[in-house]
Amino acid sequence: MADSSFDIVSKVDHQEADNALNQARKEIEQRYDFKGTGASISWSGEQIVIVANSEERVNAVLDVFQSKLIKRGISLKSLESGEPVASGKEYRLTLSLKDGISSENAKKIGKIIRDEGPKGVKSQIQGDELRVQSKSRDDLQSVIALLKGSDLDIDLQFINYR
Repeated sequence: MADSSFDIVSKVDHQEADNALNQARKEIEQRYDFKGTGASISWSGEQIVIVANSEERVNAVLDVFQSKLIKRGISLKSLESGEPVASGKEYRLTLSLKDGISSENAKKIGKIIRDEGPKGVKSQIQGDELRVQSKSRDDLQSVIALLKGSDLDIDLQFINYR
């Protein structure tokens, strides 16, 4: 019998992220508490830039955007943000979306599978994703449950389950 396998990836649906950003922009333009604050959110290449006249307003815009991401099914673990930076009379916050599994995170996941997972389960790193193989589909299910329960700082999806 051939081995069963699945892939572990960390991908963000950029269309859904764009939809969330547009919804957040519309809400910011319409809300009374954002009137006159110069608050805006927009794409700048691959990054998202939030601009407002105070640090509190920048954080409020970030909060609106995060709520829209959650409603669209995008995990906040895939959002990387810094601190608001004063730039003249305005504050800027730059965000980026994490796509792919870094090699150090892939090694961490492989170690978790080796140490805590069932025996006979093999994992191998393939670029920015991981392939997990086993003879038993039940073992693969337990690996998925193990990884969902572990505290990793990235959002994982499990695809190509065969």
